[in-house]
Amino acid sequence: MNRWLRLTLLGVGAMNSPRFAPAGLLLRHAGHRVVFDGGPGAEPPPGRRPAAWLVTDEQAELRSQLRRSAAELGVAPRAGDLDLGEVRVRCRPVVHTSHPAYGYRVEAGDLLVVWAPEFWEFPAWAAGADLMFAEAAAWNRPIRFRGGVGGHAPVRVVAEEAVRHGVRRLVYAHIGRPGIRAIDAGLEPPAGEWGVEGRTYALRLLKGTG
Repeated sequence: MNRWLRLTLLGVGAMNSPRFAPAGLLLRHAGHRVVFDGGPGAEPPPGRRPAAWLVTDEQAELRSQLRRSAAELGVAPRAGDLDLGEVRVRCRPVVHTSHPAYGYRVEAGDLLVVWAPEFWEFPAWAAGADLMFAEAAAWNRPIRFRGGVGGHAPVRVVAEEAVRHGVRRLVYAHIGRPGIRAIDAGLEPPAGEWGVEGRTYALRLLKGTG
């Protein structure tokens, strides 16, 4: 039988978004559930305990809320790898801020999904992704952190780099205020699509993948 990798956006907002819940993702496959990031309003639905709650920034401002939400499900948020049989989740570094930050490769045979909601430089390890959830805090100008210690790449640059790196489907999943203004103005990214909270993106895994 064919099987499916299902990825549901729990939230698509940047920090303190006036419209969206914090960027978060729920992965479901063969009875397993894995949560990525999230926060208030972007928690996984109640039910089965997730195999892991993985985060891209262990020092994020939402870490206290994430710990409480994860504890209710019997897990602790962490950054790291995870194996789910034929599906492998690999933690990879991103250039973002003055302390370590990460993104994730979800690998299953030839299938590759990338969760990288925050970065200053497009991660080369996302090349060839079938589906990438990406940074969108800025629109046409980068957001630089004070002291020159990184920041957020703008949507226009993310789009160009995704095309250059052969990303097949690009979904913006960390939408900031500049992106909200662009959405309200009816503007579309030069490549990719705005993420939608609650939307599930399903990818089929062929029998024998692993």
